[in-house]
Amino acid sequence: MKKIFVLFIFLPFIFACDSGSVNYNNPNIPNDPVNLSLNLSLPQYSNLQFPSNHIVDYSQGARGIVVFNTGSAYNAFDLACPNQAFSTCTAPMSIIGIDAKCNCDNISYSLFSGQAAGQQYPMKPYRVEIVGGNLIITN
Repeated sequence: MKKIFVLFIFLPFIFACDSGSVNYNNPNIPNDPVNLSLNLSLPQYSNLQFPSNHIVDYSQGARGIVVFNTGSAYNAFDLACPNQAFSTCTAPMSIIGIDAKCNCDNISYSLFSGQAAGQQYPMKPYRVEIVGGNLIITN
C-alpha cells in the first residue's frame, strides 16, 4: 500500500517535466533551423551586457532574430510578424525601445514576453543558453 501511495505522490512530477523543446505552432512562420553563437566579450555584442538592450542578427531565422536582455535572462525572438501570413508581410519587425513593431499591421510586441494584447500568436521564441561567455540560440 505504501508503494502505491508513493507512486501517486511522484506521478504528477514525472509528467510535469518539460522535454526542453520549444513548441511553437504558428502556421504563419516557417520553422527554419537556427544555430547562432554570440560571444559576449566581442564589442558588437556589448549592448547585451545591460538590461533592456538588444542586438539584431538577420542571418538566421525566418526574418532575422532579436536577442534581448531582460535583466534576469536573455530572450530571442524571430522578427517575422507572427499574426501575418509570411508571404504577405515581407519586412522584418522594427525594434523600438523594449518593443518589436510589425510594420504590416503596426502591432507592438513586448521583448520581455513576446506577447501583444489581443493577438492570437506571440512572437516566435528561440531557446537561449549561456555557455561560458557565449549565448547559444537554437530552435
